[in-house]
Amino acid sequence: MRTGDLIGSAVSNTFRSKTRTILTILAIFVGAFTLTLTSGLGTGINAFIDDTVTSIGASDVMTVTTTPEGATGVDATEPVEYNPDAIASGQPGPPGTTVVALTPEDLDTIAGIEGVTDVVPTRSIRPDYIQAGDGTKYVIGVGSLIAGQTIPLESGGEPDDDATEPQLVLPVAFVEPLGLGDPESAIGQTVTLAITDAERTQHLVDATVVGIAEEGLASPSGAAIVPNAALSDELFEAQSIGLPAEDVERYAQASVFFGPGFTDEDVQALKDRLSDAGYTGSTVSDQLGLFKTVIDGIVLVLNAFAIIALLAASFGIVNTLYMSVQERTREIGLMKAMGMGNGRVFSLFSLEAAFIGFLGSAIGVAVAMLAGSALSSALSSSILADLPGLTLIAFDPLSVAGIIIVVMLIAFLAGTLPAARAARADPVESLRYE
Repeated sequence: MRTGDLIGSAVSNTFRSKTRTILTILAIFVGAFTLTLTSGLGTGINAFIDDTVTSIGASDVMTVTTTPEGATGVDATEPVEYNPDAIASGQPGPPGTTVVALTPEDLDTIAGIEGVTDVVPTRSIRPDYIQAGDGTKYVIGVGSLIAGQTIPLESGGEPDDDATEPQLVLPVAFVEPLGLGDPESAIGQTVTLAITDAERTQHLVDATVVGIAEEGLASPSGAAIVPNAALSDELFEAQSIGLPAEDVERYAQASVFFGPGFTDEDVQALKDRLSDAGYTGSTVSDQLGLFKTVIDGIVLVLNAFAIIALLAASFGIVNTLYMSVQERTREIGLMKAMGMGNGRVFSLFSLEAAFIGFLGSAIGVAVAMLAGSALSSALSSSILADLPGLTLIAFDPLSVAGIIIVVMLIAFLAGTLPAARAARADPVESLRYE
């Protein structure tokens, strides 16, 4: 029997006992459906985290602060000894959290460490408010954008650091309250930022809106504008009026750039060298890596339940094919009497098992993709509306194909026992079987 005829015969024989085969396919369907949904859940969430990493910072940069002496953190319940070199950390944490300021000397030291290509201090700019014309004044912060970082935009573009006029990207939540209309009409309009210097004198700085940032879990704008270099310099200079020169150049943290070709081992080695010099470095992946670990763990547990369902379904395949071998004993004897070898008989029943696995997995995957897409769409417009850009359940074509192949392999292995029994059947005894 030629290979094509063998496959055709296996497919047609599969539905000789329709009820038994359909029940087996349904059992496989449950496992494939569950496995596809859990895989899609992990794919969707991890893709969202990867996009968040991209929007927070580049892959070849880390944030560096001075390592506190004798402590790794702040206990909010214990008094903290005064340090004249400490400044506000600028990071989330207990009220009053501080770090030892980075000075120009520290920046030079960091720049001289092997593997560091550039050091950019993070300047803290604290405006009083933002206003459009004579409208209402609103409190707002100032974010920053480093090389390789992106801003998810509703309209417009990113600020131009080469431009001499002040520019900014405004969060979409501020467009309507400021009276700027909609995101499209806000582009090109002028807003005013007020900032107070060390002598308690307030300065007003005008800037042009060049982009509107969409809402995001970790957008570089958040509830803050993203200025270009000209606006950032003007605000920082105004804020620094009246400060001693040594106090102007004190920074809570700095962005340290390293080679884009760095491996994980290279990055860890750089962190170790920074640690030896008295500094702490952390990448964006470090900050969000824990989330991915937790998500991967949850998905792994859910996948385990799906695999258990598939293993249970494999017993159904064994039963289905054993019954088929029993019912077709005389047919097997006839095929062997006409010259079909043991290998061909084994292949025939193994192909039947693989085809049952293919049907169950293909149907399960297809239904899971439809259900997952519909559920993800519904959640995105309801309880997950505050997480724009999140597709809770997403499907990777390679993963989907892998699930079908894995299920077919499980089905094939499950079918080897009854297939081997059929291959070993004695043709004379089989022909006598009643």
